Amino acid sequence: METCGVIETALNQCCGTECYRFNVVTKAAKMVYTDGVKLMADMCEAWWLIDAIASYQSKCMKDEMLRYMQFWTLTVKDRKAVLKCERDSDDVFLTQEIPFTDFPLEEMKIWLEPGETSFGNGLQTVMVAMLPSER
Repeated sequence: METCGVIETALNQCCGTECYRFNVVTKAAKMVYTDGVKLMADMCEAWWLIDAIASYQSKCMKDEMLRYMQFWTLTVKDRKAVLKCERDSDDVFLTQEIPFTDFPLEEMKIWLEPGETSFGNGLQTVMVAMLPSER
């Protein structure tokens, strides 16, 4: 795994995506992710973070505000973490405590907003997970 400085430098350079990506878990949740989120998962060995966010999408879609924007933050301290989804600053929808992690950064933000992509016979609305710099 790269150092924090190398990871942060690489992620700060993400400013768009060439295509949306998905795996089995996120496809089922109709959530896709950008090149920057893929880079984060690769560099931080954190595919579990994408899966965790995807696992909450059916619950998030029941909330009117979260259908249009979700602010996810992973905060790490002493090899423990808290994953939080907010509707807006200080409007927390859910929190998950993670008792152990080797995630290398102290904080990671991922935003989700609606987008469209091809699934089968046409365009479908999906939630797009992105780094804040990719919006």
